[in-house]
Amino acid sequence: MFMFFFCSCQSFPQQPETNKLLKPSSMLKFKPASSMSSSIAPHTILRPFGVSPAGRYPGRHARSRFRASSAEAVNWDKKPESSKRQKKGEETRLVVLCDDGFGSVTMKDYLEAVRALPKDDGGPPRWFCPVDCGQPVVRNAPLLLFLPGTDGVGMELILHHKSLGMVFEVRCLHIPVSDRTPFRGILQIVDESVKYEHALSPKRPIFVIGDSLGGCLAISVAAHNTKIDLVLILINPGTSFAKTPVQAILPLLDLVPSNLSVTQAHSLRYLIGETLKMAMLGIQNDSSLQEAQQKFSDGLSSMLTLTTEIGVIIRMDTVVWKLKLLKTAAAYANSRLDAVQAEVLLLVSGNQNLAQSGEADRLFKMLKNCKVRYFRNQGHSLLMEYDFNLLTVIKGVNVYRRSQKRDVVLDYLPPTFSEFKKTFGDDFKQFNQLLSPVILSTLQNGKIVHSLAGVPDKGPILFVGYHQLMAMEVSSLVEGFLREKKAVVRALAHEAFFVGNLGTLREELSLFDVVSMYGAVPVNPINTYKLFKRNEFVLLYPGGVREALHRKGEGYWCFWPDKPEFVRMATRFGVTIIPFGCAGEDDFLEVVVDYNDQKNIPYLRDWIKTFNEDLPTIRETVIGEDGNQAVHLPAVLPRVPGRLYFLFGKPIETKGMENLLSDSKQANDLYLHTKSEVEKMICYLKRKREEDPYRSIVSRTLYQATWGASAQVPTFEP
Repeated sequence: MFMFFFCSCQSFPQQPETNKLLKPSSMLKFKPASSMSSSIAPHTILRPFGVSPAGRYPGRHARSRFRASSAEAVNWDKKPESSKRQKKGEETRLVVLCDDGFGSVTMKDYLEAVRALPKDDGGPPRWFCPVDCGQPVVRNAPLLLFLPGTDGVGMELILHHKSLGMVFEVRCLHIPVSDRTPFRGILQIVDESVKYEHALSPKRPIFVIGDSLGGCLAISVAAHNTKIDLVLILINPGTSFAKTPVQAILPLLDLVPSNLSVTQAHSLRYLIGETLKMAMLGIQNDSSLQEAQQKFSDGLSSMLTLTTEIGVIIRMDTVVWKLKLLKTAAAYANSRLDAVQAEVLLLVSGNQNLAQSGEADRLFKMLKNCKVRYFRNQGHSLLMEYDFNLLTVIKGVNVYRRSQKRDVVLDYLPPTFSEFKKTFGDDFKQFNQLLSPVILSTLQNGKIVHSLAGVPDKGPILFVGYHQLMAMEVSSLVEGFLREKKAVVRALAHEAFFVGNLGTLREELSLFDVVSMYGAVPVNPINTYKLFKRNEFVLLYPGGVREALHRKGEGYWCFWPDKPEFVRMATRFGVTIIPFGCAGEDDFLEVVVDYNDQKNIPYLRDWIKTFNEDLPTIRETVIGEDGNQAVHLPAVLPRVPGRLYFLFGKPIETKGMENLLSDSKQANDLYLHTKSEVEKMICYLKRKREEDPYRSIVSRTLYQATWGASAQVPTFEP
């Protein structure tokens, strides 16, 4: 269930051009697209950024040459959304519920790009920027360098190009199939590029995504550049290669004829992924079973054809070379783990040897600043999974930033349409169907209507309301504003959601990640100031944890503190205050073991005390029961689900009321008026819900069975 709680704060005292060529000593300019090989379609060429000069390493060509990129990009027919672009001088932001392109590209596109590789391209390794990434939408977007896995193509991000390209300046490393640059040579290419980019923009972070072999390469680069602001995203890094069965049979592979083609699909598994899952990627959005079966059959056939063609290109000597390269990279990276100072996000697949061997635990302990997300049901080619959105993970784990220190307000990226669809259309669909929320609002003339029409379309707005038990109402509130207003409600949340000690190593995107992804920020005066300054929709629960984790018999009690601090803060910015009431908690859960009971149990009492000592104090200046913010987990019993009701009151304009800043009596009167409005709306909803013919889950189920699962269930007339 989507249950979480929030609390109030009681003491508010030249982006570089994307097309710029890299210029470290290991980089040379490319020929323009018109002069490239005619065998590659000009409109699908990736924009190259540079190559490593020949002759730098033993056995390479004696002189430098210009080379075109040897991989193709997808030809996007759909033009970028013009709504994403803003006028010059305005702040650029990601549009709420924009199309991030996730799901529009399939593994067939990836295989076709791999097939387009020139057979005689012997190197050297080079950087390119995928055309479909486009220009970043956000201002001062950080640089993202992608280091490929054992295939070396550099197109493993193809499913994520458009989404990542909106918020990053994306560059990918391409290692041609016949290239034999040793690991230290590839490391030097990446190393020099990182140093050059850092010299250009010292305050801009550099994200380095490393997949398998690229993960070892990323660790090695970070160990060499401890003074550069790097963020590593390691996807099943190959640091556990020495523990795999491939390590034992590697000497035997040298006996296999070097010119033998790798034509079997399963032989390419460690280079390009699993054919079966590739074919499944194309049917994710099909609603018809017959259409899905046909598309899967066609997709599988095309996948087998493409993998067979690629197998003809890839020879056994290439496979052996890649495995030896991975062996060297793993040994090099493992010897330098203790030198890594960069922020690290480790993404691990569930059925990958990395996790089974305990490698994820080892890396988590060895790396100083490491977060782990564990995807239990995913394969080793995590970037190729149809339901794995890399940008969603980056946003949820709070590693995205555009400067040396993350700003939870300025660096926030709103949810895209695909994320909204997955969260509220899949993950929490049944939960919201059980609640079947009813949302009402009040117009300026006092009329109550079925919608959010009474809520202004522009901020800054401060929503002040009552916190239900276990904060069951928040997900429905957030979904309602996204669906109707296309607006993100930035909730002021308890620090417990951001300290990181509530999560576990073995989880995917957790509840805490979802809270951050949908706009929650730690409650403090600085964040509140920034949100109001940016004209955001801000959600505040003055009752905080004390209200959300109330005791037995305290349902619908408002535990608001005496100091009207949010009134003064709102008045300073001319914020519109909208009180709201909510009813329904007694229809869902019943508290059976509350905080008072747990204080009398020694083990639980000690755990609560220890846990809360590690959390920042929110209301240390508040005396008495309203200041009790002990975070605990009450024992509850479920009830037969009823229905959830919201009522947003008449907006209270604070613009022009600057006298409240110095007049404590008037400020307190407005504070008490707001609290009174919340209590009145709760009483109204509790009374009117008795008139709702569909308050019972049985009646709602019968209605939707008759009119369809997506039909809006009626309710009482306000």
